Amino acid sequence: MFECAFLPFLQSQSCESLRDPIDQCTAHTLSACISLCFANQSVDVSYDYEMLPSRKPKFLAQTAAHVSGAAYYYQTSDIHNPPWGEKMFGVCVHPQLGGWFAIRALLVFRDVQAGAGFQQRDPADCVCTQEERIRLLESFNLRWRDWSYRDIVPAEERYSDQQKQYFITPPGQRRALLRQWGYLTDTQS
Repeated sequence: MFECAFLPFLQSQSCESLRDPIDQCTAHTLSACISLCFANQSVDVSYDYEMLPSRKPKFLAQTAAHVSGAAYYYQTSDIHNPPWGEKMFGVCVHPQLGGWFAIRALLVFRDVQAGAGFQQRDPADCVCTQEERIRLLESFNLRWRDWSYRDIVPAEERYSDQQKQYFITPPGQRRALLRQWGYLTDTQS
């Protein structure tokens, strides 16, 4: 996504009024894909950054990934005697991508109906042992900046060093980083 969509998007767009460049790239790319591939379909799109008037997320991205069968959402409830006193947040893991992915949007195809024989597919449970699940949740909650939770299973693809640098940079400093890389000019602050 980063090298194939995001960086080319920055090069081709005027980024003057970007609320968040990743969000704008995601919206632009999905809109183009839906127009090209599903022009005759009614598709509702919700983005991970959208909020309801109550300031709650429009959808729970990790729960949606789990329910759709895309990735397994590991939570404290997956641990038989959790060793923590405090709440641990859950995290999704994909069998081929590990934790090296993001859930940016939810697409609902309004006119698509599942037939009577449709069976929901469970997500692949690829973090199988209690020890691995504990390590996953601890890594995600306590050491997320070291990226180790993403490697809980061998991944076919990982973020590039440039992508990692972008996402580890605090959001308020990302424009300066993009400017340093030559993707934004001083007039595009």
